[in-house]
Amino acid sequence: MASRKTDSTALYAFDEELRTRHGTLCGVDEAGRGPLCGPVCCAAVILDPAHPVEGVNDSKKLSAKRREELYEEITQKALAWKVIFVPSEEIDEKNILWATMDGMAQAVAALEPAPDYVIVDGNRYPPAVSQPGETVVKGDANSASIAAASILAKVSRDRYMLELDRQYPQYQLAKHKGYPTKLHYELIAQYGIQPFYRRSFLKKQGYWH
Repeated sequence: MASRKTDSTALYAFDEELRTRHGTLCGVDEAGRGPLCGPVCCAAVILDPAHPVEGVNDSKKLSAKRREELYEEITQKALAWKVIFVPSEEIDEKNILWATMDGMAQAVAALEPAPDYVIVDGNRYPPAVSQPGETVVKGDANSASIAAASILAKVSRDRYMLELDRQYPQYQLAKHKGYPTKLHYELIAQYGIQPFYRRSFLKKQGYWH
């Protein structure tokens, strides 16, 4: 696999090599595997090589403002894209790994046109994806398609958490986005848990029996 790259030209070149060999290429990534609450968001994107999105990169390297700007451009220019929200109930039922795998497969299946080849960030390929493909470790830093998916997933989840913050301001979700920070645990201890919390994540901490 190619070494870590950062500029969008290199990321597009990575994709083009795969596209030449395999046809229509789809990138897949997720956001929100680690938080104590809210959905995990799984995104699949087929970029249009004729209309590149300048500045596409690993979402973690971008400011929130820049991610929002790129989200709009990606959704306008992409040949196809889909974001699946897998709720906390499903995460508790299946566990976070399989909830994420299923969400990724659903996102790919929803694309029109369907891709010929799928590349997935990380080291686990969703077994329910029917197309051939491969995993790419640190894919959001190597592939434009995976980087675009990481941006759509991250922005979608952040928007969801901001809306949840408006409904439940006592948990300060806009500040920590649901991640297991010291502040978040203190607020859970003070206010209890809501339906959007992942019970399976809280069992170990003694907040759910």
